[in-house]
Amino acid sequence: MSPPSANMNMEEEKKAEDATSTTTTELLPSSPAKVLPTFIAPYGPNVHVSKHPVLSHKLSILRSSSTSPSSFRQALREITFHLGYEATSTLSTKDIPITVPGINPSHIDAIGSRISDKVALIPILRSGLGMVDPMLELVNNATVHHIGMYRSKSLMPVQYYNRLPKTCDVDVAYVMDPLIATSATIISVVSILKRWGVPQIHVMSVIASKVGLSELLKYHPDVRVTIGTVDETLSEDGNLVPGLGDAGDRLFGTNEEDEEDLVHISKRKRTMSVASETEG
Repeated sequence: MSPPSANMNMEEEKKAEDATSTTTTELLPSSPAKVLPTFIAPYGPNVHVSKHPVLSHKLSILRSSSTSPSSFRQALREITFHLGYEATSTLSTKDIPITVPGINPSHIDAIGSRISDKVALIPILRSGLGMVDPMLELVNNATVHHIGMYRSKSLMPVQYYNRLPKTCDVDVAYVMDPLIATSATIISVVSILKRWGVPQIHVMSVIASKVGLSELLKYHPDVRVTIGTVDETLSEDGNLVPGLGDAGDRLFGTNEEDEEDLVHISKRKRTMSVASETEG
């Protein structure tokens, strides 16, 4: 048996260790009760707004007026990757047999997964084109169908291009547009896809206005929405504030002076013809 003095010393050392442990624990920050998700859904379970710090950093690059068209395209690509991973998290998969390289034996049988949903990407021309390539890298067997829309002076959407096939064989459609301002355009495109017969529609956008997001959910509460951030203010002429400017112009390096080239030939200014008549 140990002498009484030795037992007392051991008890005193244990008390000292406990005191030190308690002091250290009090100095350390407590661990969170749960890991906070990257995405939050303040607008309902079908809407996901990113709170990721890296995406916030990329958004600042996208917004900045000093960002060149090439840097703008790169930032939009990276942001689309981030949003795309989250937006595709609800896709269905099926088990498939695969073999994995091994040492002994040389191959190991295993079970893998493959996306079973038929996916379509629907970029809204023209700014939605900047989101297609990164999404195709995520879902490389997806089909791509273009819909062209522009906003009239009355802020109403006008369709000028539609390449949807006659028959819908799609399970999930991802509608892509960097900006949702009044949401009139995105509401119209979702309506077109519903008439086409798409069972599930998922809207992807980098920035949405608070008003536009609410309007979209009012008319189409069943669609899923994944966005990078929400701007609180919408100007009288229907533009996001602060927004990021004209996404199409910044993506392709064009400006308002080039808009004449995009107008249908029958509606262009007859400058050349007038000049020819004068010379004649």
